[in-house]
Amino acid sequence: MADSRKMLLIAGFVICILIAAFVDLFIGLIALVVLAAIFMSLRIMADSADLPNISAFLQEDAKGIWVVNRGNAPAYSIRVALVPLDLEFTIPKLGVDEKTQFALDKMVENVKVVIQYTNERGVEYSDSYKLSALGGDDDDLLKPVFPLFKWK
Repeated sequence: MADSRKMLLIAGFVICILIAAFVDLFIGLIALVVLAAIFMSLRIMADSADLPNISAFLQEDAKGIWVVNRGNAPAYSIRVALVPLDLEFTIPKLGVDEKTQFALDKMVENVKVVIQYTNERGVEYSDSYKLSALGGDDDDLLKPVFPLFKWK
């Protein structure tokens, strides 16, 4: 953990103890809960740093694949495989919010895209997407992570 975060945590804890000792115990405990929430959000923010997120889309005419980096870090040595078509291509680097296109010889109705890539530190990631020219693909940003009521 960075020194500034440690100092923030120690200063917040001292302030919570002072509030509990001189003002009111319950207000001090409330301040401690707020400090814990701030600490957890800083930990979550640290975990999400340097995280590329590569997605693939089918073009409107179904004659090409768009590869997009939606993450907050560049992705390196990206390997994209189109499963039923037996096609593979590599992209050396894809920056943040950058996209590239791979043209296909013919129109594709359904295809599964398997993507493997690394971040700056060499951590490997892998994703797969089902793409369809008829509109039934996996890329729905509103799709819940845990579908409770038969998501369609």
